[in-house]
Amino acid sequence: MTLLHITGARPNFPKAAPVIAALARMGVRQRLVHTGQHYDDRMSEVFFRELDLPRPDINLGVGSGSHAQQTAAILVGLEEEMLTTRPEMVVVYGDVNSTLAAAVAASKLGIPIAHVEAGLRSFDMSMPEEINRIVTDRLSDLLLCTSPDAIAHLAREGVDPERIHLVGNPMIDTLLANLDRLDPERMQARLQLPDTYIVATLHRPGNVDDPETAGELVALLHSAASRADIVLPLHPRGRAVLEALGLDDHPRVHVVEPLGYLDFMSLVRGAQAVITDSGGVQEETTMLGIPCLTLRPNTERPITITHGTNRLATPATLLSLLDDALSGDVDVERRPPLWDGHAGERIANIVLDELRGRDGR
Repeated sequence: MTLLHITGARPNFPKAAPVIAALARMGVRQRLVHTGQHYDDRMSEVFFRELDLPRPDINLGVGSGSHAQQTAAILVGLEEEMLTTRPEMVVVYGDVNSTLAAAVAASKLGIPIAHVEAGLRSFDMSMPEEINRIVTDRLSDLLLCTSPDAIAHLAREGVDPERIHLVGNPMIDTLLANLDRLDPERMQARLQLPDTYIVATLHRPGNVDDPETAGELVALLHSAASRADIVLPLHPRGRAVLEALGLDDHPRVHVVEPLGYLDFMSLVRGAQAVITDSGGVQEETTMLGIPCLTLRPNTERPITITHGTNRLATPATLLSLLDDALSGDVDVERRPPLWDGHAGERIANIVLDELRGRDGR
């Protein structure tokens, strides 16, 4: 049997690495497709080097474009790959356009789909990722969930319970496996940061596409920088808008290029707080015990609030929440269930059992 893994964007790689490794230890034949949705070295290639991911068997190289252009190009490339290799199952990760395209292509060819990180919901249909999540889950045969709330969402949507599995979080597998390699002092020295600093990441369309909204956030970050230095590895999305608005005009705002996995997580591990609109960062800060302020009106990862250090922030509340974080007034409840470093193994066992059942073995 052959399994086909689809990755395409920065968040996919640390989720896929432990699953691919666990299946490899079981002797399962696998192929890895990189759609090239993220194509800059710091957004994709560095992850293959740092996380011991096998080199992709094929790179579609779709690059950037509108949602329609990008998804269409991925669909065409993946259909050709699936027709050629005829995998027994396609494994997709997260909620990016590559995830959606892979699910649609596999479904129309009658190939079973396993969705890692199924069931997450923000209930905000203005988010492209929410559309990707819902469609992918509707088409998937195995729904592999990182948290109990995801199971509840799928149950309300009428998904057969036998298809739903709580597996834990493979992104946390990757974090725990690399914990000894995370060196905050090295990053502080490299970026010439003081002992107390904040990490920020911003890339969501709702935050960076509209100049008026982005201008408010730039002013807010400048106010935050009066409390502590801010280092911001700037995603290509929105970079021109944020820099044109003077993001790096403040002497304590340090704008840097996107960082590889080890560099970024080293930086986060040493931070006093993180300001973000990213999904994965909410989970990683929860495990590291770093206060996280999410600049969004909602989150598809509420377990990072109920069981972690995450807090939703608005422009009106960010600075007061940041003051709490810098003063140490943030409680860590407990580790979310099954975030124990073994999600990849659980996923591999479930996938293999499903394939054996379909094969009559």
